[in-house]
Order: sequence, then C-alpha cells, then structure tokens
Amino acid sequence: MGVRFCKDGHFIVIIVKDVEETTEWKIRKKQKSEKDSKKRAAATKIQAWWRGTLARRTLLHAALRSWIIQRWWRHTVVRLLQRKRRAALITYADRERAVVKLQSLVRMWRIHWRYCQVLNAIYIIQCHWKCQNCQTCALLRGHCIVTADHLQFHIEIINP
Repeated sequence: MGVRFCKDGHFIVIIVKDVEETTEWKIRKKQKSEKDSKKRAAATKIQAWWRGTLARRTLLHAALRSWIIQRWWRHTVVRLLQRKRRAALITYADRERAVVKLQSLVRMWRIHWRYCQVLNAIYIIQCHWKCQNCQTCALLRGHCIVTADHLQFHIEIINP
C-alpha cells in the first residue's frame, strides 16, 4: 500500500493489488529484455558473419572472373605473338628462297653466256681452220675451262 499527498494537503490512498504479480511481471520483462538483447546481439553477430561470408564470396567470384579474363588475355597475346612470328618466318623464308632463286638464275645465265662465248670461239676457229689450206694436215686439240669470273681456252695444234 502506498500513500501520496496532493497539493491541497489532502492525502490519497492508493491500494495496490497483486504487488507480487506486478513485480514479477517487471522482473520477467527485464529478463525478457535481457534475453532479447542477448538474442539481438547473437542475431547481429550472425548477420555480420553472413554479410562477411557474402562479401568474401562476392570478392572470390570477382577474383576468379578477373583471373579467367587475365588467362584468356595472356593466351590471346601468346597466340597473336605466335602468328606474328610465323608470318615473319614465312616472309623471311620466302625472301631467302627468292634470293637463292635469283642467284641461281644469275649464275646459270653467266655460265650460259660463257658457254656461248666458248662455242662462238670454237666455231670461228673451226671456220678459219677449214678455210686454211693446210699442207701438213695437223690436228687440233682444245681444252676449255669455264669459271664464274673468266674463260680459259687452250688450243694446241699437233703435227703427226
């Protein structure tokens, strides 16, 4: 039971019933709020852990995607480099083949030209020899050496 005074000087009597129930309800409410705060703290921890897990998972997926893109790019760069090397090698081989072919043709032409010179010289000598009236009837023996730089031609007149 509690007593209160008013401003007038009168006192007011307040009868409280079930004090124990009220106190018990307050205690329960306090315990419930403590349990709720513990539950909230636990829920907050779980939510924080879950958000961290989601963030780590997202970062892992992003890292994996970037790794895949980097791997693809490196592979593409290597393929382009190989294509360039192959193209350079083919160009070099074609150029060398053309140079060798030209050198071969020039050598062949020079040898042919030297050979034609020797033939012309032989024809001239034969023509002059046939036209000459030779009393001794000597024999001709010729020897020819053709090189890339010069022509060596030896003719011997042999008397039998």
